Amino acid sequence: MKVAGFDIGGANTDLAIIDFKDNEIKEVKTDFEYLPMWRKSQELGETLVRLIENICPLDEIDAVGISMTAELVDAYSTKKEGVLDIINKSEKEFNVPVGIVGIDGMLSASDIKKQPIKAAAANWVATAEIAGIMEEDCVFVDTGSTTTDIIPVKNGSECAKGRSDFERLATGELVYTGTLRTNLSSFLDKIPFDGMDYRVASELFAITADVYTVLDLISPDDYVCDTCDGQGKSKEEAMRRISRVLCADLDILSPEDIVEIAQYIHQAQVAQIANALDEVASRENLDIVITTGLGKDILCNEAALSLDLRVKPMDMLLSDEECVVAPAIGTAIMMEKFIS
Repeated sequence: MKVAGFDIGGANTDLAIIDFKDNEIKEVKTDFEYLPMWRKSQELGETLVRLIENICPLDEIDAVGISMTAELVDAYSTKKEGVLDIINKSEKEFNVPVGIVGIDGMLSASDIKKQPIKAAAANWVATAEIAGIMEEDCVFVDTGSTTTDIIPVKNGSECAKGRSDFERLATGELVYTGTLRTNLSSFLDKIPFDGMDYRVASELFAITADVYTVLDLISPDDYVCDTCDGQGKSKEEAMRRISRVLCADLDILSPEDIVEIAQYIHQAQVAQIANALDEVASRENLDIVITTGLGKDILCNEAALSLDLRVKPMDMLLSDEECVVAPAIGTAIMMEKFIS
């Protein structure tokens, strides 16, 4: 049985196709595509089909599971509107059972339509499925391109205090910071440089993808989102964008200066994640952290180690490529259980 699991985000749509045999995972194949849903939501259906057909013929798929966070994009007036639009566009493309991950688990598309808000930003439930396999009592930290989920797991099941994104922002279980798309001025007030503290420009001049490009912590293929200035993604162009955060340019700041500034920004983002992780781990009395996502090594692991917590990267179970799309893999696993 082949099950496709999609994680439909605001910027990236991720896919995992899992081939199950006797309820065991035989093979996992993954892919993803940058799809900015705030301006291209009408292309969702064809994107889902194209992603599957990049891996196998569509008629080999026996079921489709979907988790989402894209309902929050400003193409939709409300989350309910977004959830329903995503479900309708998805269902239209498939002639097999379609399930939707909700905050209470996997539900049929028809059931979610009766209570659509339950599917809003519930992809962390799917990732918890994998974390619970690795460690019965832990906190999993998943830093993607845009956000970081920090979810407690006890007795193999998630036990998050918050259910919606709105609630999780208050409980420490969601930090709106990520590896690629985060505006640097969203978590920086000042940057120390050359013996002085420089206040930052509150403009969308540079994003975290620029920082990790300069520091060689992501590859050119990882930089899948748009740049702030519409220019290229080379290291020099990333440096130019970072310089503007201090109202400077490359005539004022040298490449070595930009690297020093980028290193500070990196640690500031690690501290931002560590602050929320400490809140959740202390509250739940948990000391093992499962890390995953694009920011697994450069953000999640460092945040956990800074707190002297024990780290088990999800690549102990999955490959690095699979960790990047962990919610899609979890979604496929949940869907297989749902229809079995």
